[in-house]
Amino acid sequence: AAPGRGHGPEGGGGCREPARLDAARAARHGACAPLSSTGPAMSLTMPGHPAPAAGFEVPLEMLAACHLRVQDQCRTLQRLWPHLAAQGCDRPAQEAAAAVMRYFDTAARHHHDDEERDLFPALIESMAGSDAVCLRELTSVLTAEHRALEAGWTALRADLARIAGGRAALLSQDDVSRFTGLYTRHIAREEAELLPMAQRLLSDAELDRIGLAMRQRRDVPAAIARELQLDQGGADPPARRLAPNRLPAPRHLPGP
Repeated sequence: AAPGRGHGPEGGGGCREPARLDAARAARHGACAPLSSTGPAMSLTMPGHPAPAAGFEVPLEMLAACHLRVQDQCRTLQRLWPHLAAQGCDRPAQEAAAAVMRYFDTAARHHHDDEERDLFPALIESMAGSDAVCLRELTSVLTAEHRALEAGWTALRADLARIAGGRAALLSQDDVSRFTGLYTRHIAREEAELLPMAQRLLSDAELDRIGLAMRQRRDVPAAIARELQLDQGGADPPARRLAPNRLPAPRHLPGP
């Protein structure tokens, strides 16, 4: 069977694997409903099994949890501009700018690498012998968006560095709007198409390999990684895949 309709940079048709793979793997792992960036990231749980912590043994959940953190940082950026206009470059503004810089300088870059170096190739390999044009198009669009996001971050970072150092109280509202808007659309696309597809297509062995690569990328010792995650012993394999995450809202700046 042929893949679904093509996918364009501004949205449009969905991308799904051929029907024979979809039927076999969806039957094994269960269907995953489309997700919205306005709701909880990854809402699939298995009856009888508690939701695992977002750690390296559940890489898809960890990627979804990163989306929530990105959204938290974007909300901080959106509050920072009016705060600077009203309060100037005070201590809360400096702390907020520093926290946003720490996140996008490290964790956000790791997230892009997790997808481009591990998740995307694993998905394409899982389609070996099938027509993966739609999947290749999707991953190509997402990769191009990563480059656009990184360019937008470079523009914002210079202003944030001056704010964090107490040297300026200026932040471009247009730059913030472009950056946060692109991230909103990017996350929505990944949660509606990419992560549900990975849920259906990737085996537990492939997920383990991706999780190991993610841990090594962050140079987290195995013993510490295990302490940060729930004991997975006895859980059925599908229970290791996705679960809801609740992360606190950023507290660097007062709300509107």
